[in-house]
Amino acid sequence: MAVNINTVYQRVLTIANKEQRGYITPQEFNILANQAQMDIFEQYFYDINQFGRSHGNDTEYSDMLNILEEKISFFEKDHTDMSAVSGATATLPTDVYRLGTVFYNNGTNSIRVEKVTNKEVELMVQSALYAPSASRPVYVNREDSKIQLYPSSGSPAYSTSTINCHYIAKPALAAWGYIITSGVSIYNSGTSTNFELHESEEVNLVNRILVLAGIMMKDFTLAQAIQREEANDIQQEKI
Repeated sequence: MAVNINTVYQRVLTIANKEQRGYITPQEFNILANQAQMDIFEQYFYDINQFGRSHGNDTEYSDMLNILEEKISFFEKDHTDMSAVSGATATLPTDVYRLGTVFYNNGTNSIRVEKVTNKEVELMVQSALYAPSASRPVYVNREDSKIQLYPSSGSPAYSTSTINCHYIAKPALAAWGYIITSGVSIYNSGTSTNFELHESEEVNLVNRILVLAGIMMKDFTLAQAIQREEANDIQQEKI
């Protein structure tokens, strides 16, 4: 499940050059392509929030919430071993986009580690009744993709094999790889990386890249034309 990057590039070039609006180099395309991929990916979460507030439908293949969840499911990961645990600080996987549930495995059971704020944990550690414990651990987010676990000393003893998590990974960087032959850039599949988005996003990727290309080339008629098309598509989706 992926979108072929060469297919997208050739379509972008065809549309952009249709009225001699300008050539988009591979380097420019790769930059625009990754911006477009992240724009579409981030929009999933806003759309899920919106469609989650409305009633779905009974049609198996057209319920928008189900469609969005299917698109995101490819990026859902279970990390059974944290990449690094030092004392009570765990480093998250490098591709984390949104952290889901964190678990502590005590050798017998997998216990959910509750996320709390810095203010909440300060109050908790001062209370004997509500203090974090081996049976009720908590964590707070830290900078540099780390989480701080509590209790932070004594029991339990955290390690890479006892702390795991569910999360949404961010898409890998897409790249249109090429070789230069007689001054011409020729597609090289061996050095290319396809888009990781659902294959149904091919048209959206083409349109989004064209909008960005129009802005880059200061061809606002191109950007506006594609934006109108995108707006029509969005309106149809949300009717």
